[in-house]
Amino acid sequence: MQPPNSFGPTLETARLILRPPARQDFDALADILSDAETMRFLGGPLERPAAWRNFESLFGGWALLGFGMFLVFDKDSGTLVGRVGPLKPEGHPGPEVGWIIRRSCWRRGYAKEAATVCLDYVFDTLGWTHVVHCIAAENQSSIGLARHLGSVRIGETDLPPPLQHVHLDVYSQARDDWRARRKIVSPQTRRAYSPE
Repeated sequence: MQPPNSFGPTLETARLILRPPARQDFDALADILSDAETMRFLGGPLERPAAWRNFESLFGGWALLGFGMFLVFDKDSGTLVGRVGPLKPEGHPGPEVGWIIRRSCWRRGYAKEAATVCLDYVFDTLGWTHVVHCIAAENQSSIGLARHLGSVRIGETDLPPPLQHVHLDVYSQARDDWRARRKIVSPQTRRAYSPE
């Protein structure tokens, strides 16, 4: 559960630790990505070779951009809950905070808790001025989360190749709107995450 490297920060909430990926996390993440229901709106379940390429892309984000999606761990059990955080793929409709949560961990508020600290991070630390969430129209749970976080539907998009067949709704919000809802004075007023 503890970060094995120093290529990114560790974020912390009341119940969760969020950190960049490490090699030893692959089996647990591959298990999540192989579940058909978890991956229902994300292109379908991945077999291990495809999960490995997906896993490598997490490292690529951190190496190329200096940020990437975090792996999310339950503090008490050490269980890998999922992955949540910033991504900025080429051809995407905007800088995104996305989430994938292990099916056995659904309906516990983990996605909301992790996404909240990630939104603080992208606005306060990365300096993003807005964020998007790209969600399948049928994915009512994720739509509910995006709305609960304060995002509103602004349109539709087709993902860039090779996922051009995936049609998604786009939800978004501005940094100023997020901060108004969070009533942020400064990042130091709440210890939402630990600095690098």
